[in-house]
Amino acid sequence: LLVNSYSINSGGDILKKIFTYLFIVFSLNSSALFAGGFQLNEHGAKAVAMGGAFTAVSNDPSAVYWNGAGLSFIRGTHFMLSTHAIQPKSSFRGVLPAVDEYKLIDQTFFPVNFFASHYINDQWAVGFGFTVPFGLGTKWNDEWIGRYLAVETELQVLTLSPVVSYRPIEQLAISAGFVYSFANVLIERKNPQTPFQGDATIHLEGDDKAAFGFNLGLMYKPIDRLTFGVSYHSQIEYDFEGTATSTGAQQLIDAKRLPMGDIKANLTTPFNLAFGVAYQALDNLLLSADFQLVGWSSYDTLAVDFVDPAYTDVASPRMYEDSYFLRFGLDYNFNQDLSIQGGIYFDKNPVPVEYLNPSLPETDRIGFSIGAEYKLFNNLALRGSYLFIRGSELRVENSKEYYSGNSGFNGVYNTYANVFSLSLLYSL
Repeated sequence: LLVNSYSINSGGDILKKIFTYLFIVFSLNSSALFAGGFQLNEHGAKAVAMGGAFTAVSNDPSAVYWNGAGLSFIRGTHFMLSTHAIQPKSSFRGVLPAVDEYKLIDQTFFPVNFFASHYINDQWAVGFGFTVPFGLGTKWNDEWIGRYLAVETELQVLTLSPVVSYRPIEQLAISAGFVYSFANVLIERKNPQTPFQGDATIHLEGDDKAAFGFNLGLMYKPIDRLTFGVSYHSQIEYDFEGTATSTGAQQLIDAKRLPMGDIKANLTTPFNLAFGVAYQALDNLLLSADFQLVGWSSYDTLAVDFVDPAYTDVASPRMYEDSYFLRFGLDYNFNQDLSIQGGIYFDKNPVPVEYLNPSLPETDRIGFSIGAEYKLFNNLALRGSYLFIRGSELRVENSKEYYSGNSGFNGVYNTYANVFSLSLLYSL
């Protein structure tokens, strides 16, 4: 994460630090697929099992999310309900030169998504999706060494999206979808006071109940065995309203050195553009690959406006860089009832090392996935997958974060995650 350095004894700088935290997390709210951060790429067990290389596949109702143009190639009416169990893990060793290890408190998140699709005729198809594109969190012990930077962060973003697909010729389909999004966030951290006063607790909550965007898709099949796909998720502008409360060190709160009251801000999230190719190598073997570009460089400044004129509005520079995914997947059919999937992907970290923050430990990540589909009945299929995500060990030696006086928050981060997915697909 990107946070400016500050003097812990300066009231104005404390406010700047606190609200920068709030809107960094706000900035992650979008229906697009972003690299790093609190993104959730879990939108159907089969897509997860194939490493997310689904832009040119999109052969189930989750096409609403991955590439709406795929709906034109799915005959019939289909409903898919999915749930995922996500278990993120992270540790920090430091502050350098110390090597004491601190670990995130174990948490499991259960995002759910639902998709429906209907093939109207040879030209038109429609779909609808409910997704949770973001919804994870981090929680450290109240007394850990980085408590003045982060203790607890929770984020949940929900989207509703109707999609229409049009097929002007047999080999080509295009789609357009509308996205309605709403989000909420909670952030808690400590603020150091004198040894006799102890720590103050800063609690921040905010939401946006109506944000809008769109998505576009294209799918082209030049020959029966080869498919190309392109999908685009737009930027989304959020108008946030939040509230800050502080407990402890009462005389400092009364003196307005710690935040109390309401704030507002607007923020535009980056676009997402994905290119995919799928090839039916054998009658029972499908191979796929994706390249996914994320426009994180749109984050140049985050601005915070205080409702209370006693506080000074804050504008903080952002240093995010454009990022990308590389994805590869396969789908192998044993017979009409059973198939297996596998996948691998690389996720490029969008945050410069010196701006890394324990509320959202970022690093380059690689994911390995496997899965299977079994038809319970002619119109009912069960899908399951497992994804292991490993972040590369990241050593920070020139941190812009200041956790105590003028000491940089330097250390070593390690992250990984286990993801279990389950989907039920019902077809008419």
